Amino acid sequence: MLTERLFKLEKHKTTIRTEILGGATTFITMAYIIVVNPAILSFAGIPHGPSTVATILAAAFGSLLMGFLANRPIAVAPYMGENAFIAFGLATMGIGWQLRLGAVFISGLAFAVITLLRVRSWLANSISQSLKHSFAVGIGLFLSFIGLYETGIVTSSVAGMEPQSLLRGGADLLSAPDVPVKIGDLRSPEVLLALFGFLIISMLLYHRVRGGILLGVAVTAIIGYVAGAGEAPRAIAALPFSGEFSLGAIAFQLDIAGMLKLSMLPILLTLFLMGFLDTLGTLVGVGAAGNMLDEKGNFPEIEKPMMVDAVTCMFSAVVGTSTSGAYIESATGIREGARTGLAAVTTAVLFLASLFFIPLIQPLQHLRYAYGPALIAVGVLMVGSIKKIDFDDLTELVPSFATIVMMVFTYNIANGLTAGLVLYPVFKVVAGRWRELNAGSVVLGLLCLVYYVFGLPH
Repeated sequence: MLTERLFKLEKHKTTIRTEILGGATTFITMAYIIVVNPAILSFAGIPHGPSTVATILAAAFGSLLMGFLANRPIAVAPYMGENAFIAFGLATMGIGWQLRLGAVFISGLAFAVITLLRVRSWLANSISQSLKHSFAVGIGLFLSFIGLYETGIVTSSVAGMEPQSLLRGGADLLSAPDVPVKIGDLRSPEVLLALFGFLIISMLLYHRVRGGILLGVAVTAIIGYVAGAGEAPRAIAALPFSGEFSLGAIAFQLDIAGMLKLSMLPILLTLFLMGFLDTLGTLVGVGAAGNMLDEKGNFPEIEKPMMVDAVTCMFSAVVGTSTSGAYIESATGIREGARTGLAAVTTAVLFLASLFFIPLIQPLQHLRYAYGPALIAVGVLMVGSIKKIDFDDLTELVPSFATIVMMVFTYNIANGLTAGLVLYPVFKVVAGRWRELNAGSVVLGLLCLVYYVFGLPH
C-alpha cells in the first residue's frame, strides 16, 4: 500500500483515519494564520491580498515537505513573533519590505548550511532534559495565554480606558499600566461561547473521544453562528493568483544584496536566532507532547525537520512572506493521535484547498471563541511535561523556570529559550559543576548572550 510505504503507519501504530483527523485538527487550530499573518505584514507595506496567498503557499509547501521528507506530523507555516519583528521591530530602521524579505531568505540559507553540517542537531542534542521539557511547558502555557487573550477571557487592563489616563504627566507617550492584564467581560456572548467551547473540548478529551478538539471547535462555531456571533462571508470562492490575490506584486521582490552589509548584522542575527530557537523549541515541545523523544530526551533524526524549515524559510521569502517553520499548533493534531507525515500532508492539502475559498475562510477565522479554547486545551495537555523537570536541582530548575516565565510573560518564545540557555551554563559554573557542561550548551549560551547584547530582542 502506497501510504504504508511512504509513511510507515503500522510501525508508528496509527491508521489513515487517525492521521487525516490529526492533520485536519492541526489545520483548524492554525488556519488563523491565513488572516493574521497578512494583517501583521501589511504594517510593513506588503499588500494584504497577495500576502494572504503567499502565507497559504508557504504553509502548504512546508507542510508537504515535512510530510514527505521528514515523515513527521508537524505542520509548517509563517511564524508568529517573527512576522511582528519584521513588521514592527524593524519599523524604526526605515528599510523597505523587500530588504526585510531578503533577511528572511539569508537566515533560511544559514539554517540550511548549519543543518547540512549537522551543527544544528549537535546544538539541539546538547540541551539538558529539564530545559527541553521546560520548552514544552512554556509553549503550552504560551498557547493557553494566546487562547485566553484571543477569546477575551483575559484582556488588557487598559481595555476601555480613556487614552488620557495613561499619558505621562501631559507627555505624548503612554505609560505602562500598573496591572498588565485583567479578567474579561464574562457576560459577553463571545466569552461565554469560549468558556462553553473549552468545557466541551475538555469533556470530550476526558472521555477520550477521537477528534474531540476538532469536534469541540466545530460545535462551538455552529452554536456561535446560530446565536448571531459570526458574520456571513461576502463570497464563497475566488480564483487565486488573479486580481487582488495576484502574487506579482510581492513574489521574487526580495532584496538579498542590500542585506549583505555590516549594518544589517543585528537584523540577521536576531532573525537567525529567533528562527533557530523557535524551531528547536517547537520540535522538542511537540516531540514531548507526542512521546517522540528518545530515552535521552532528544528528537530522533532532527536534521530532517530542521532542513524542511530552512528550505521553507527561503521559499517564504521568495513568494513574499515572513520566516516559516514548525508550528506549535501541531500539538493539537498529535494529541488526536497523529504520528506520521500523512497528518502534515493532510494539513497541506487543506491549506491548498483554502486558496480557492479565501472569501469564505476570512470571516471564519474571526471566530476566536471557537479556535481559542482549543489552544487553551492544548496548553493543559502540554503542561504535564513539568513533571520531568528536576525540581531537586536548582542548576536545572532555575534555567527551566526562567524559560517558562520569560516565554509567557514577554509573549515571545525566543525570549524564554534564550534566557534559559544563557542561565544554564552560568548556574553550572557558579555552582562549581562546570564539568557537567558540554561544548554545545556553552556555544548555545554564548549565542543567546550575543542575541541580548547585539541583537534586537523584543
